[in-house]
Amino acid sequence: MIVLMQFGATEEQIEGVCEAIRHRGLEPLVLPGDRVAVGIPSAIPAEIRESLEGLLGSLPGVSKVTPVSRPYKLASREWKRESTVVRVKGVEIGPTTLTMMAGPCSIESYEQFRAAAEQVKRAGAQVIRGGAFKPRTSPYAFQGLAEEGLKIMKSIGDEFGLVTISEVMSSDMVPLVAQYVDILQIGARSMQNFPLLIEAGKSGKPVFLKRGPSATIDEFLLAAEYVLNQGNPNVILCERGVLPIDRSYTRNTLDLNAVPVLKEYSHLPVIVDPSHGVGVARYVPALAKAALMVGADGLMVEMHPNPTEAMSDGSQSLTPDGFAQLMDDLTQLTSLLGRKMGG
Repeated sequence: MIVLMQFGATEEQIEGVCEAIRHRGLEPLVLPGDRVAVGIPSAIPAEIRESLEGLLGSLPGVSKVTPVSRPYKLASREWKRESTVVRVKGVEIGPTTLTMMAGPCSIESYEQFRAAAEQVKRAGAQVIRGGAFKPRTSPYAFQGLAEEGLKIMKSIGDEFGLVTISEVMSSDMVPLVAQYVDILQIGARSMQNFPLLIEAGKSGKPVFLKRGPSATIDEFLLAAEYVLNQGNPNVILCERGVLPIDRSYTRNTLDLNAVPVLKEYSHLPVIVDPSHGVGVARYVPALAKAALMVGADGLMVEMHPNPTEAMSDGSQSLTPDGFAQLMDDLTQLTSLLGRKMGG
């Protein structure tokens, strides 16, 4: 439920609305703007909903009371009409720019990651990605360099002036990862790890949330709600592919339908990961361009200095030359669309 105040509503009138909400055992959330609104993000018991709506509508300074129809509240455009822009160290992630995130699946060594960062920076991307902790299907596969990888990421991110992003796998790891990186990534397998979402929200760091491979749009946005409900407004959604009907040709099916749908029903920025979405490097550029055309706010692309030697996901990683060419193509497309590459 959202209570829209009149233009010029006084602090006393706003507080009167908040007190009425608290009196019913609910917690109000004041939403500043040209016209102040007061929201109730928690579920309202059915037996008091109608009476509460009538009471709030009668209070001084109230313009109207609007129920929020979506199961997610804070992530909904019913709650916040204007698009959220997440700002990280001078980089803006939102609808007016195309933010590029790139780098290897895993941080394998200082030399490998520095070479990747150099190529990412040279091509014009703003964010360097890389996994320090890798959730792998096989326990015998490369699991990452752990804290040493995080130290490498921070050092090289600082050297090249790149924003850093890396995955955190469990709630107890949030303080460690947050110590070194700028954006916390919640992987697709962890989308409904609710203790992790809560701790990531409490960290105050921007949270990059990947959609689970079988998650509905509502489930995806309700996962984002867990982070937002901790008072952390800086959530970035990522579409990275859903389970395919046919695995003979691609790793996943990149659900580009989700991009305009998410942007219609949610104010949060939407990034597309075509590398995981298709899983085949030669198809990544086409899907990256398609993502831009359907309105994505940015892209996360896997790029490795030498994909044939990558310790994970080499088959879906672009070469440095391939990534540079993609960046040139995207720059031309963003110009035609009246947008700009992020910076």
